[in-house]
Amino acid sequence: MNKLIQNEMMKLIAKKRIVVIALIIGVLVILFTYAQFKQVQTQREKLGTSDWRTILQQQIVDTTNRLSSSRISEEWKKQLQITLQQEQYYLDHDINPSAPGAPTFIRMFLENSIDLFIPLMVMVIASDLVSSEHSLGSIKLLLTRPVKRWKILMSKYITLCLAVSLIIAITGIFSYLISGLVFGYKGWGTPILTGFNVSESGLNTSSVKILKLWQFLLMDFGLVWFVAIVVGTLSFMLSVLIRSTAAGMGIMLAALISGAILNNMVSSWQSAKYFFMVNLRLTDYLRGMAPPIEGMTLSFSLAVLLIWWVAAIFVSFFVFMKKDVY
Repeated sequence: MNKLIQNEMMKLIAKKRIVVIALIIGVLVILFTYAQFKQVQTQREKLGTSDWRTILQQQIVDTTNRLSSSRISEEWKKQLQITLQQEQYYLDHDINPSAPGAPTFIRMFLENSIDLFIPLMVMVIASDLVSSEHSLGSIKLLLTRPVKRWKILMSKYITLCLAVSLIIAITGIFSYLISGLVFGYKGWGTPILTGFNVSESGLNTSSVKILKLWQFLLMDFGLVWFVAIVVGTLSFMLSVLIRSTAAGMGIMLAALISGAILNNMVSSWQSAKYFFMVNLRLTDYLRGMAPPIEGMTLSFSLAVLLIWWVAAIFVSFFVFMKKDVY
């Protein structure tokens, strides 16, 4: 098994896709860092101060003014009310929700890339692992080797898991190193609040607790890794079912984009909460954001994604074991 995994890793490295993905991540982190820097600079120029309390108070005023508008929908108004309550809670407890520093940037970058950017990077790797054997004409040689088929597929899946872990690690390292040049490398012990619960009556703060930022980041990385594994496994399944890499990538790309759109449009469609792409934003639960469909919780989304993962694993191995060689 170790030799099979080593062989698959060598094939993956030879394609240089990891290098391309690392370059894409690096460029995007640079763009996000610059955008964040310009936002901070604009706030300082507008308010004439860098005091986070003054900035947060202004954000509360801005949010309150937006709530008074009759042009926003009830769903968006509810989200703004939750945001307003959270901002006021941070202010009342004298905690800066966006303390400057590379660790804060990592948190924000992960939370904004969990449902689309990182899954897309993972999809590039996963969609090609099996289907490429067809395009290269090596599938017959692969399946007629004196090795059990489940071991061959398992080696490819383990390679995928290693690649996913590497992509998440690259994201974290690049985010820290690049953003730290602008915002500094301190802030791992910064306090942050978690445990906000959204109910019909609004924001429930009874379970709120203070964590250090490094503890919060561990949870963030864990949730992002789990989402990436689920999306990677689904892409891996398509790679087994469909011989065309482009077709498999197209299907997964359409699913991910539709999920980003559905998150803002499915509040009244209860059945949509069972779609995997509606449950990808797991980090929103840590932040206390309103779920796309009322009643969804972190446990529910984890369970839904786990079921999709198990189903994808089963289908992948079942089909690959029965695949004809011709």
